[in-house]
Amino acid sequence: MSAVTAELDRLHRKPDRAGDRALLDELLDEVAVGTLSTVVDGLPWSVPMLFARDGDRILLHGSTGAGALRHVAEGAPATFTVFALDGIVVADTLFDHSANYRSAVVRGTLATLREDVSTVLDTLSDKLIPGRVAEVRDHTRKEIAATSVVALEIADGQWIAKARNGPPGDPDDPSAWTGVVPVRTVYDPPITTTGDEPPESVLRLADR
Repeated sequence: MSAVTAELDRLHRKPDRAGDRALLDELLDEVAVGTLSTVVDGLPWSVPMLFARDGDRILLHGSTGAGALRHVAEGAPATFTVFALDGIVVADTLFDHSANYRSAVVRGTLATLREDVSTVLDTLSDKLIPGRVAEVRDHTRKEIAATSVVALEIADGQWIAKARNGPPGDPDDPSAWTGVVPVRTVYDPPITTTGDEPPESVLRLADR
């Protein structure tokens, strides 16, 4: 292990905020979008992507024509980052304002999955809209052929999770208002494009 790699395996600032595997799994299961990053032809490359955790791996998919995705699928080192903002921490000074959050970085190399692409796509879809897979037709051969599916293993020593949760510190001025403004993701009622009533999976999603 190189000195640079070793430095990536630990938190340098506020190491007390380091999280365990349970925090990592919780965050990966909750957040829908992460950012995949690598280097292509000597230049940084990052793209937000929908994903799903499947045990000890992160599943991603894209078009078979996506050159950068092929690049990482061929073994280029990559990172996948996720972040959830849970609250705005309001202190009595701007310097002491902060945020409650959960974040993670998973490092490694991605591998193209040779297994049933259809099953992986179902796993990805079921994370976004649980139960939707059972309401629609099967994937066509053309759709399967046009899709590249890759996985990033969650290996020991190859990830860092970090979180802050709590109020601001003691204010300089005890009479000043301080506190936390919670932040959460909500689903609004579905907007119909075609058909009469939204399917059950969509209605359940809107009720979350």
